Amino acid sequence: MRLRFPVAAAALALIAPPFAGAAADAASPGSGCLLVANKGDRTLAIVDPGTDQVVGTVAEDGETGHEVAASPDGRLAFVPIYGNSGVGMPGTDGRVIRVIDVHRRKIVGTIDFGRGVRPHCAVFNPRDGLLYVTTELDKAVAIIDPRSLRIVGTVPTGKSQSHMLAISSDGRRGYTANVASGTVSVLDLAARKLLTVIAVARPTQRIAITPDDRWVFTADQQQARLAVIDAGTNRLKTFIALPGIAYGTASTPDSRWLVAAMPGVNQVGLIDLRTMTLARSLDVPKSPQEVLVRPDGAVAYVSCGASRQVAVIDLRAWRVRELIAAGRNADGLAWAKSD
Repeated sequence: MRLRFPVAAAALALIAPPFAGAAADAASPGSGCLLVANKGDRTLAIVDPGTDQVVGTVAEDGETGHEVAASPDGRLAFVPIYGNSGVGMPGTDGRVIRVIDVHRRKIVGTIDFGRGVRPHCAVFNPRDGLLYVTTELDKAVAIIDPRSLRIVGTVPTGKSQSHMLAISSDGRRGYTANVASGTVSVLDLAARKLLTVIAVARPTQRIAITPDDRWVFTADQQQARLAVIDAGTNRLKTFIALPGIAYGTASTPDSRWLVAAMPGVNQVGLIDLRTMTLARSLDVPKSPQEVLVRPDGAVAYVSCGASRQVAVIDLRAWRVRELIAAGRNADGLAWAKSD
């Protein structure tokens, strides 16, 4: 893999310390496993991060799941079954979420919306322990009790194609990327109401928030740039120029860096959040999609759909350490911790 260094050597020297001082060894991930939603295979893959090998797959028993969320205890995986198409495209409308026991590697429950809603992105709220899932055709986020597997509420987004969801670390705010309208909806999750809609770019894709709840990011799909939203003011702050159209992003645990997938140029970028500029970029296999930074901050996983692989990026050395053979159209990622 080829490294690219778009900044001066003196500036690059400033990048090394945060990664060099990381507490965890990149080769010692601790307790947990990686979950990968394979859209083409309609399966969930379970990856041992110690060996970077798939140790099990679970058929989703139906149409395609794009994303996956792990329960806080790591025992269960929740896979919304979206349907057989992409966002805004004609096709079937998914209506269920499959609940998978990660250790037993089998479906142990199903949440049925009773009609097609295209459920897509699922996120656990750290404040109330409930599962929040985008339901695109309802222009809403559904709220699910993961214990009873019952839908207990909704939050309106005010826009169609609310595709992806990010939740603040205090669990009080939600942010959806509304694809076709090129907007971000800001949600009061405690009051279950829409606060405001922020115009960004048309269209936009994916969404992420820094762990310190300061910045929200979404990717312009017409220009090679990321939109930066100030979460304190709910206003568009700036754009970050990139070498290619971006897609999934994820922050490091210290909110210092942002890792961004750029499928158009088959690269992953490292963004300095102090300067809001691209610091480094790295070649990866074709069509990088989603980014997951491991909880220890040592590794980023990037699903590369067209190559059926997940790139394992050592964030301290800034190199592709391994390529995991995951499955067809590998997309959504989640980390399931172990006891």
